[in-house]
Amino acid sequence: MALRIGFDTGPLHGPRTGIGAAVDEIRRALGSRTDLSLVDYVLSFRARLAPGVRRLPLPAALAHRAWALSARPRVDRWLGDVGVVHGTNYVVPPSHCPRVVSVYDLWFMRHPDLAAPAVRHAAAVLRRSVEAGAVVHTSSAATENAVREMLPGAPVRTVHLGALAVPASDGVCPIPDLAGRPFIVAIGTIERRKNLPRLVAAFGEIASDHREVMLVLAGSPGDDATATERAIDALGPEVAPRVLRTGRIDDSSRAWLLRHATLVAYPSLDEGFGFPVLDAMQVRVPLVASTAGSIPEVAGDAARYCDPLDVDSIADALATALNDDDLRRRLVAAGDSQWVGFTWQRCADGLAALYHDVAAGRLAR
Repeated sequence: MALRIGFDTGPLHGPRTGIGAAVDEIRRALGSRTDLSLVDYVLSFRARLAPGVRRLPLPAALAHRAWALSARPRVDRWLGDVGVVHGTNYVVPPSHCPRVVSVYDLWFMRHPDLAAPAVRHAAAVLRRSVEAGAVVHTSSAATENAVREMLPGAPVRTVHLGALAVPASDGVCPIPDLAGRPFIVAIGTIERRKNLPRLVAAFGEIASDHREVMLVLAGSPGDDATATERAIDALGPEVAPRVLRTGRIDDSSRAWLLRHATLVAYPSLDEGFGFPVLDAMQVRVPLVASTAGSIPEVAGDAARYCDPLDVDSIADALATALNDDDLRRRLVAAGDSQWVGFTWQRCADGLAALYHDVAAGRLAR
């Protein structure tokens, strides 16, 4: 008999994030298995749901406040007869069933002063869930280590995510200023964790030796937008116009930027997985990345690494990757064999094994 899994599809609603993309791929891969039967649920009063998705009729903000303090209200009445409940985005609701909660990074717990109130409430729910025996699924060994440090005693298992497909580009440049120009691209929300002010400063150090190269920051404004703007202004009137901010980009623009970039830059201060790392490998563009979090675990030998706290180190890595053709070829060749190991089928296999172990009580606290 197939094991029934209460599966949180909340990240599929609203603007699509990296977590949303991951949950979509996981849901698709798990849905083809015969040993599992997914019961999709969403914590929302207002989301428009697809047929068959069960609504937990609770205001999310109030539910999180309640779950941070107690194991009520439980959600069993709405989920019915399931064997495991999987919260796919840091929060798993109280239930009499065994529970799994996905944690992608713990930046918000290391830096609570930078977290929004809703995120702090989610962190409190996560702590209480773990204390009550929920099993943590992490997307990298680096995050698993962080969970063991910050949530002592938590039962935890790493199951890597897969690579997101980079669609073909129609060849039409979405940003006229980039037509025919070499450029470095950094893709991601402009938030503290992405370390973009240091990347901008590093670009300033190499700009005079690479006068045709542009820097593209492709992502929605976040909590570091002001600091990033100040870093751009500090470059001065000759270099600052060579830094382009795109705002939020669609899949077509993302594909064009990746496929036409000279380098992909990923100097993050922390990562729980890092889809842009695998993006760069797929499109055979050299990668400059930091040594933080999960990045070395995912990138392997396919990146020129830098110290994310050292502007000179970032600048040196960028300059070397721009100048050294042999290095560029080695990085691309390493990426060819690295990224193909990260598949959604392998992810689904790992999660299915985790569900069966949790249901059998083999990962109890």
